[in-house]
Amino acid sequence: MGLLACALVGLASPCVFAQEDTVVLPEVLAQEPPVTPLPDVTVSAPEPRYVAPTTRDRIGRIWAPVLINGEGPFRLVLDTGASRSAIIPRVAEALKLPIAVDSVQLRGVTGSAVASSITVDTLEVGDLILQGATMPIVADVFGGADGVLGAEGLTDKRIIIDFKRDRITLLYSHRQATPSGFLTLPFKFEQNRGMRIPVVIGSVRVVGVVDTGAQVTVANLALREALARRLKDATPEEASIIGVTQDIQQADSARIPSFFAGDLLVRNANIMFADLHIFDLWGLSSEPAVLIGMDILGVLDTLIIDYALSELQIKTTR
Repeated sequence: MGLLACALVGLASPCVFAQEDTVVLPEVLAQEPPVTPLPDVTVSAPEPRYVAPTTRDRIGRIWAPVLINGEGPFRLVLDTGASRSAIIPRVAEALKLPIAVDSVQLRGVTGSAVASSITVDTLEVGDLILQGATMPIVADVFGGADGVLGAEGLTDKRIIIDFKRDRITLLYSHRQATPSGFLTLPFKFEQNRGMRIPVVIGSVRVVGVVDTGAQVTVANLALREALARRLKDATPEEASIIGVTQDIQQADSARIPSFFAGDLLVRNANIMFADLHIFDLWGLSSEPAVLIGMDILGVLDTLIIDYALSELQIKTTR
């Protein structure tokens, strides 16, 4: 996630993670001056099963119209699991900017690979204006989208996602109180650790990572083990998760008991279970954890993400 760019065979799955670093062999380090490490970059988003728009009656993702260097708008998937935005090769070619070859280390849901990047003068959408942003170039696996819109520059922003009207609004946060009829879920956010909320599945306390870039919800094996008794009679469906790095991991699915996040209750959800690279990357392999994707988030009426308040404000369907 929120998840990298990866596709789930038959479905879609969460996440591309990218971070920049430099590896120097010991013998080279002794002969040449030290190399300044590049800043870490995380990018998370999956291939969609449905390309657009986000709707309440089928799984979809949130696309934002983004201007890059005044050109576009380009359709980038809003990805709460990403520390920075990323683009596909077609967009890089259209922008005609110098490409820094093999400059980032992509850490995806299933593995790692080296990728190139560009640096843009401006990136604009709503009240968000970034200058001098470095954007990794990722594989074209977004089913029509031009890349992902990450969390860089969102710390003082408020995003309103109206699923009923297929509308996204990105504004400065004025620390507004939760609207009438909405639920409030506090979250903790770090750019390289995702947006986390406490979740209870069945009777198990779980670390939930909200990943709007993920089409399906994926839990780790620690959660499957904790739910073993509840899932013993389930017949799992197997699938393959293919990451942007082209690495493949196996997964299976099962219907889980009740899913609680604060006052939000989700019943009868079918989620994937897999030993994904992202759980290792985020230090979530040994405790029950789940990446909450658009199959769950997309059934809401409205989702407000207020980064300044560290709150999700949610209106459920009736």
